[in-house]
Amino acid sequence: MMEKVRNVGKSRRTLPRWLRGLSARLLVLTAVFVMLSEVLIYVPSIARFRLTFLENRIADAHLASLALKATPDNVVSKSLMLELLSNAMVRGIVLKRREARTMMLMEEVPPTVDFTYDLRGADAMQLIADAFTTLAEGGRTLRVVGSFPDQSEGSLDVIVDEALLHKAMIDYSTNIVKLSLVISLLTAGLVFLSLRLLMVLPMRRITASMVAFRKAPENANAVISDSTRGDEIGTAQRELRHMQDGLRTALTQKGHLTALGVAVSKINHDLRNILATAQLVSDRLGDVEDPTVRQIAPRLMQSIDRAIDLCSQSLSFGRADEAAPKPTTFPLRTLVDDMASAAGLPDDGSIQLHNRVGDEIILDADREQIFRVLMNLARNSIQALDPGTKPGEISVTANWGAAGAIIEFSDSGPGLPARAREHLFEAFTGSARAGGTGLGLTIAKELTQAHGGNLTLVSSDDRGTVFRIDLPGGPV
Repeated sequence: MMEKVRNVGKSRRTLPRWLRGLSARLLVLTAVFVMLSEVLIYVPSIARFRLTFLENRIADAHLASLALKATPDNVVSKSLMLELLSNAMVRGIVLKRREARTMMLMEEVPPTVDFTYDLRGADAMQLIADAFTTLAEGGRTLRVVGSFPDQSEGSLDVIVDEALLHKAMIDYSTNIVKLSLVISLLTAGLVFLSLRLLMVLPMRRITASMVAFRKAPENANAVISDSTRGDEIGTAQRELRHMQDGLRTALTQKGHLTALGVAVSKINHDLRNILATAQLVSDRLGDVEDPTVRQIAPRLMQSIDRAIDLCSQSLSFGRADEAAPKPTTFPLRTLVDDMASAAGLPDDGSIQLHNRVGDEIILDADREQIFRVLMNLARNSIQALDPGTKPGEISVTANWGAAGAIIEFSDSGPGLPARAREHLFEAFTGSARAGGTGLGLTIAKELTQAHGGNLTLVSSDDRGTVFRIDLPGGPV
């Protein structure tokens, strides 16, 4: 079996390239379809040819019979009769009038009739069947009954050798086949050239560009040239160029980020050790009784905490290999309480976090990842509220919707600036504060989407900011 597959693959490779391409297939298919159309045309046309041939014999026999009327006793000489029958291409003629008068031209020995055809009132299907019967038989003696060409009453019978009709039909069929071959080849050639110019060659350029881009995506010369065509091929070529440009830029940026991530990961260890030492020193400063030191120490501690958090978030985002969610069943209210105790709310109570989640909200999700989502939102809200200016509130509510759980996280801060809203969930561009990275919301959205849900901004103005978390599922 494997040997047979190898032989087939080898035979395909040995075919000329033009036979393996789309152009050759289009050429063959066009020729086949044209020949099929010609066959459909040939069937009724051969039946019509047979009918016309027999009607002409009737008409010629009627003209031959007029010679009988020119004689007093409706009798002609033997030589004239044979000449009339030969000119009419028949072996006998019988005319029947309503007044029962019969006129006849016949050979000396009347032939034996094998089959009788009545052309009066024959339907199309019967004529088609009779035509193919003639093509199959071809050697019978036929009696053909028809009407007078002048539409007078009566009938005209002729005796015809089917061999003459058969030969004429064969000649006609041969001409039809020759003409069909010429038409099919000519049509196929024109279609082939048209499709090759309009479709095949542009598709080859697109394919070659895709192959070249796959081999060297960083090479600007591998990007396909733009197109001015207004059809689908032109649209595909332009969209491919846009995709290649975007992908090349993204790959270049990814390479830069990878190099940056390696550098940051090497720096991070030493930096965190330095920050840990600074944190220990700042904790000891909290015991100093000097009023100035006591005033500065909390801000210094907050700055160090933010620096440590920035290092952790940068490494977490740079790994880009978050584990798949491992769902467990847990009450959301308890998770919000745990998050509130770890969020770092000010001890003076200047920022209050209200847990308004009901006990009936039981989630089936990865508890640790949902905790990180809420923690990132809480830290952003705490930074936005700035307890040094005025008291603030954070509120968490939840309910069941048609598609699952709906969690709303709101704060009473000043709202996000316009630039932050435009790039809200983009790393290093969506931060609302100076020096921020925007990684918190980016990571929170990615973790939510990993659960099949979504994180969106509902509103943000001077009355506060509201985020919405949608998680699929239903009451457990």
